[in-house]
Amino acid sequence: MIKGGIGRKQSHGSSFVYIVAAFAALGGILFGYDTGVISGAILFIKEHFMLSAIQEEVVVSAVLLGALIGAVAGGRLADRFGRRKIIIISAIIFALGAIGTALASTVAWLIVGRGIVGVAIGMASFVTPLYISEVSPDKIRGKLVSFNQLAITAGIVVSYLIGYFLSKHGDWRMMFGLAAIPAGILTVGMLFMPASPRWLASHSMIDKARRVLKRIRGTDDVNKEMQEIQESLSQQSGHWSELLGPLVRPALIVGIGLAVLQQVTGINTVIYYAPTIFQFAGFKSASSAILATVGLGIVNMLMTVVAMQLLDRVGRRPLLLIGIAGMVLSLGVLGFAFHLPHLSGILGWVAAGSLMLYVGSFAIGMGPVFWLLISEIYPLKIRGRAMSIATVANWGANFVVALTFLSMIKILGRPGTFWVYALVGIVAWVFSYFFVPETRGRSLEYIESHWRAGKHPRHMGKG
Repeated sequence: MIKGGIGRKQSHGSSFVYIVAAFAALGGILFGYDTGVISGAILFIKEHFMLSAIQEEVVVSAVLLGALIGAVAGGRLADRFGRRKIIIISAIIFALGAIGTALASTVAWLIVGRGIVGVAIGMASFVTPLYISEVSPDKIRGKLVSFNQLAITAGIVVSYLIGYFLSKHGDWRMMFGLAAIPAGILTVGMLFMPASPRWLASHSMIDKARRVLKRIRGTDDVNKEMQEIQESLSQQSGHWSELLGPLVRPALIVGIGLAVLQQVTGINTVIYYAPTIFQFAGFKSASSAILATVGLGIVNMLMTVVAMQLLDRVGRRPLLLIGIAGMVLSLGVLGFAFHLPHLSGILGWVAAGSLMLYVGSFAIGMGPVFWLLISEIYPLKIRGRAMSIATVANWGANFVVALTFLSMIKILGRPGTFWVYALVGIVAWVFSYFFVPETRGRSLEYIESHWRAGKHPRHMGKG
């Protein structure tokens, strides 16, 4: 029986494990940059190509369709060829997509280029936290996996800042093309990083897995951890049927539920359309709207740092529930700000404050906790494919939200749109309270044994 719970002694690892996590997290920077850069670039693209509202939504959403394709393909590839190799492949695709988009001369070319970037985002969005999770010691796994979320927020901030400085010249091509630089660094850096020891073990490369584990733990005493990994593998078939079976189905429900709810609470309407929202609220120039958006990005990054310090101390569930509550409150206030006409003089400030609370709440809850949990709760042999399913659900919901936001504004109005997102946030809170487990301090093998024992998700963090 696997006993890798809170009481298991384990080295926090050598400094090398931090280097591994930091290099892998460059994939998060690319994810964040290519997600956020469209918010500033679209202000100039729609003028350059004379886009209609529907065309604008398609240009913004093309990256999401690509992400769906990347997420579908990446899961099986990550299980077959390894997490490290897929991160390298995604970095190469990032570079090609960035350069191709920067050279776009037609709307169709632009859409295809953004779709290629999306494929890389879809792969990196789950393979990066998966890789970091599998190399991390239990007691700091939350912090190390959240390097990826911090990198995503940093990438978004950088994209906003570059968007602001280049907005003076309307240089949207340079906004896209600069992503090729970190993509090149990630490609080269990952060539020197080790493969996941758990993936190596799952492919019967036990001696190599042991050597990697010794290196990243900074100790020769890895027998206990290797024993647990091998014991876990002996109970797995690695077939899709195992994921759909009754013992692991609760984990699948948690992953897909959080994946959809993370998006339909509206976070990426803010990431993609923040300057547009600020223009709704009275920020007249493109530069001032983008600059206000930089403030949101900084709040996102700072609160992610706070979350990193708390995930392994306070736990996943408390941060998730507190974060969702803050999102609901801020969306309600934002809706009222647009609803009450006598607030028009201070609408910009109320909108800015509400959006900062909303983004900050997301950054301590739904943002890091979703990606962390789906890297923890699935069996090793099918972990890549299982994360792929959750990621497909996430990007699918993201695609629908991005494609419908401007249309919802037209149909429901600005207050109604944000109130709908707030109502969905209430659903997300209830779902998280009843179904999301607490994985703090638990080994990946212990979490897996919990599902196999048929226990309720909420009982995982007890005892």
